[in-house]
Amino acid sequence: MEWIDKDGKVLRSISIPTGKTEIKASDNLKDTLNGTRYTVRSKNNSNYGGIYYWDRWTAGDSGNFNGKYWRAGGGQVSVYTSEPGPNCPGGVPTENKNPNTGQSFNGNLPRYPGCTDPNLAANIPRTEAFYIVANGDSLHDLWIRDGGISKTDVKASRTIIDSTSPINDVHGTQGYTDPSTVAGQVIDVPSLNLITISFKQTFNNDTYSKYWANPGAKQVWYFSKFRADFDSYTYVYKDKKLKVTYADGTSGLEISGNICVAPNGTTQLTATLTKVDGSVWPLQSHAKLTWSSSNTSTMTVNSSGLVTAVAPTGTATITGHFVDATQALDEKDTFEMTVGSGALCTDSGGGGNQPEIPEGNGSGQCSWTIGSPSQGTVMKQSHMDPGANGVIRADDRDSEKFDVLKGIPTSESLYTNALADEYLFKQDWGKMSGKTTYDCTVEVTYARQWTVPGPQVCTETGCTPGPPVTKTDTQSKTYTFQLFRDYSYWQINNLEVYKINQAEMSNYALPGGKVTMTPSGYTPPSLDSSNDADVNSHVRPANTSSITFTPPLLTGGLNSPPSLPDHTSTLKGMAESNTPQSKVSNDMVNFNGSTIMSSSETTKDGPIPSNIPNPTTINRDVLYKPNNMINNTLINKANTTSSGEIYYELLPGNVNGGINKVFPINGINTVTVHTPVVNYAWVSDDQPHNQKTIPNANRAALILERPFIVRIPTSGQHLDAGSYPGYGNRDYAKYFRIKQVRFPFDVYNEGRSQFIPAKTWVDIPVNQLDTPFYLPVWVDEGDYEIEFRNIAENAPTNFTEQQDANTNLAHHVAADTVPVEVIGRLYDFRVTDISDYNWENVFRKQMGRPEPTGVGYWTGLNSIDGDPRGNLAPFILPIRPGSHPVQGFKNVSVKTGYHIKFDLKTKGNMFGKQDGVRITPSFHFVSRDGSSRQEVDLYYHRGQERLIRIGSAQDLEKRFVVLNARLRNVPITELGDAARYRYTYELTPEEQSQSTLAEYMVGFVDQTSHQKTWVGRYDWLILSSPIRTLIGPKTDIPPGVNVDRANAAIQRWYGEYSLPADVYAVQKGTDLESLARQHPLDEQSAIFLKDGHIVVNFNIESLQGGNTVAPHLQYIYAPLMNQWQMEGFNRSPENSQGRNWSLKDGDVVFYHADQSSRNDFQSKVPH
Repeated sequence: MEWIDKDGKVLRSISIPTGKTEIKASDNLKDTLNGTRYTVRSKNNSNYGGIYYWDRWTAGDSGNFNGKYWRAGGGQVSVYTSEPGPNCPGGVPTENKNPNTGQSFNGNLPRYPGCTDPNLAANIPRTEAFYIVANGDSLHDLWIRDGGISKTDVKASRTIIDSTSPINDVHGTQGYTDPSTVAGQVIDVPSLNLITISFKQTFNNDTYSKYWANPGAKQVWYFSKFRADFDSYTYVYKDKKLKVTYADGTSGLEISGNICVAPNGTTQLTATLTKVDGSVWPLQSHAKLTWSSSNTSTMTVNSSGLVTAVAPTGTATITGHFVDATQALDEKDTFEMTVGSGALCTDSGGGGNQPEIPEGNGSGQCSWTIGSPSQGTVMKQSHMDPGANGVIRADDRDSEKFDVLKGIPTSESLYTNALADEYLFKQDWGKMSGKTTYDCTVEVTYARQWTVPGPQVCTETGCTPGPPVTKTDTQSKTYTFQLFRDYSYWQINNLEVYKINQAEMSNYALPGGKVTMTPSGYTPPSLDSSNDADVNSHVRPANTSSITFTPPLLTGGLNSPPSLPDHTSTLKGMAESNTPQSKVSNDMVNFNGSTIMSSSETTKDGPIPSNIPNPTTINRDVLYKPNNMINNTLINKANTTSSGEIYYELLPGNVNGGINKVFPINGINTVTVHTPVVNYAWVSDDQPHNQKTIPNANRAALILERPFIVRIPTSGQHLDAGSYPGYGNRDYAKYFRIKQVRFPFDVYNEGRSQFIPAKTWVDIPVNQLDTPFYLPVWVDEGDYEIEFRNIAENAPTNFTEQQDANTNLAHHVAADTVPVEVIGRLYDFRVTDISDYNWENVFRKQMGRPEPTGVGYWTGLNSIDGDPRGNLAPFILPIRPGSHPVQGFKNVSVKTGYHIKFDLKTKGNMFGKQDGVRITPSFHFVSRDGSSRQEVDLYYHRGQERLIRIGSAQDLEKRFVVLNARLRNVPITELGDAARYRYTYELTPEEQSQSTLAEYMVGFVDQTSHQKTWVGRYDWLILSSPIRTLIGPKTDIPPGVNVDRANAAIQRWYGEYSLPADVYAVQKGTDLESLARQHPLDEQSAIFLKDGHIVVNFNIESLQGGNTVAPHLQYIYAPLMNQWQMEGFNRSPENSQGRNWSLKDGDVVFYHADQSSRNDFQSKVPH
């Protein structure tokens, strides 16, 4: 056995014992190939990065240590909780509240786990090629194919911790390797493409953390990332050729042919070479064979062994020499020849009588059978954990308006987002090895030659033996033998590749509780495979080309035919040479456009497949679904749990594959549904019509028979926006179902087309800020609370409410109350009659008759609320010169002693027995031309009492009013309504039993109303219930409203007033008594003001319940409004002289200071 270099030089050899016919493994014939070992290295391979999550539960969760210990989030960990033990020594700092929100944990909880896990593992995939590491060598940095790398010597020569590369977590943030990370040793090398290293971390910080909504719930996480160099070896062999030869150790060369050549003739010689392996090669011309003649003058021999006679006689020795260093052969033979003639001498043309030498031949063929393979090496790899995680957050991603952990309203939308590996796979490649057996059969026909004694030659001298005679024949022999060809190929035992089909997430807030995300922008892995378990599909044996063998001439001796040799070895060698190696092909796997297992046809051994690469994580847009609207029927609910599943679909092309897979999506956050509503209601304060003596600044004034506005804004302060993004002080109309208001009293809508009974919830359109209402006259005066509630769109039937805003999500209604005060009116003062005869034609249709003209003198030209009343000048107060409408009476005012009749109205709760109207007169003197005005005191005489000052203690003159006086013209319906109300509501049952209602009404109209009622004195009047009628509405009263109460809601008060016939005016404050002591006084004294008019001014107030200390309403002097002015009183009308009167609010009538009613009767009195 020899090793030969490319130049044929034998480098090494192993001797094989002579005669050895079979070599077995037990013979222990071996040698060592001394190749050169080189280190190869794949540099700077990196993994994606790992994250270990720890969770602490709320303090009230008994199933999770009540938050006292942490739980590891799963994965390749050996420490699962932070319960005390060798790896968790304790002593961790504690915390008792959320540092971000101040939320209490109800106890001290460990801030972080405080544990060390020494048995963590990280997979580092190989991403870089191998290169030779041999500084200074020409092979340094030479790329080496994976097939030339030792797979059993792989190790990590350099493992470093990557602390500078960011790693993405499930919360959308990034982090870096924890400083406690310590890299360990290689613990597994499943292939050239993956190393698993051990490492440890100490979880003793909360650098990366998140607090959940539940008190005490928290998550911390720790990053790790590594880089590593992969080292192994390759071997370089400089020997180029291996040759193995086996033989018995003998070789030789033998020349055969005619021993003589005829003169000038030729003959052919043959040199038969026997090799050490026993093979016989008849040669005539060969590159390694030389022929020579010892006597070229007698005969020559050419390079093909053809001998030519040169001389007519002679002898020569012909030499054949075969030299082949490659085969270690150096063989030589000589052959003696004679030039002559005779029976043994024939030329090359065969012209003698020698028999023709037959030719041998042989041919055969081989048939093959593929043997069954057996499995050897396997390549298994799998990645079947997608590492799925996800989030549910508020739209829009990266600019979320709400923090769903804190709260998000209904009618807002969520997005779901899942991350997972782009595909999953399992592979199992098996190397199938076997042999192909070739059964060969060769038929060989041998040509034989030997001699027998020839016939005697007899001459005259005697007989001698003749030359030997050549004999020939052929014999056949059948050879059978077997050849073997090894083969190997790779077969798919198992192949499963899964693409992402869809992902689902479930949460209370999602539409229907669940959404499905189908991949977008996702390119599924491509898989193309072919697999066939039939070995015939993988191995294609080569056919042995036809075996053609020309055996050498077999020569024997005298009377000795040659025996047949054994050419099995030669024939088998020829068959081996004629039989190429089998063509093989693997199963086929193409993955993502790359060939993992090539099915290309190769010789003998199929190419070694590679592993399916590990997947990367999909980008965040693949499983992303925005605009998941939260249904507006979902009630508020905190911390609703989330779950999810990701579905992987088995790709076609799998081999012995499984089924579609479903995996959980981990780490999905909770969602809190909290639909906000606010209620900061407002009610208009009708100050311009508020006649209260002392207005209540803390209540909005609502005036009877006037509109008012309720304002229900949808904006306002809710939860603090800093802690609860999306809330704060803003408009929340989007989340309102309805706004409602409830009045504790009856109201109408703005147009009075709809009556709304008290304590009725009234719906207000959400987008309507202000809503007008109208207050009916029959509502009792007093303090009330108006209720408001704004109902969230997701409110349940049995909702609860919270003041101002539903900051507590248990409530779905924001409530508010607004304090109001219902207030009546004091208005429509008018003068309806003047007893001065100069005015009779103004108020009476006919002199001496009671029928009124209907004329009245009003405060001004306006009605109660300042709208035009319809009256014209001169029928406005005060009654003064110019007020008389008849030509010739322009300068007429009223003489002292004559009374004026007047009435006025009130609204509200002024129908009680003790209710009344107080009038306080005051007096001024105005010069005749109106140029001056001053306040005065008035004096009068009574019998022998002289100069009694009005308002003094001596002023005891009582004033009376008859309600149904002849010239008062009180409508009979007013009298009847007043009588009915008194009978029904003011009489006791005993009093009612004295008469029927009809009898009482007749008696009231005919008798009671004609009785005098004391109303006061010159300096004060109180109009009381006997001179009051009820004039409220009696028709179009809504059902449920008391008609009598509505009729009683508006009252008319009747009164009259006059100055004494003899009245004397002095400047206010004048001390007449002192003056009288100095100078006697009489009616003509200059101290008394005569040239002008005495102006009577009324201050009018309403009294409730007989309370004279605190009057209810003011006609003129209310702090917030002046009804006298509201009705259009003119403070400076022009007089007949072109000047303007100087008037004051409350001025009612001008009396002539120098004319008395007595003047109208002096002609009838004896002088």
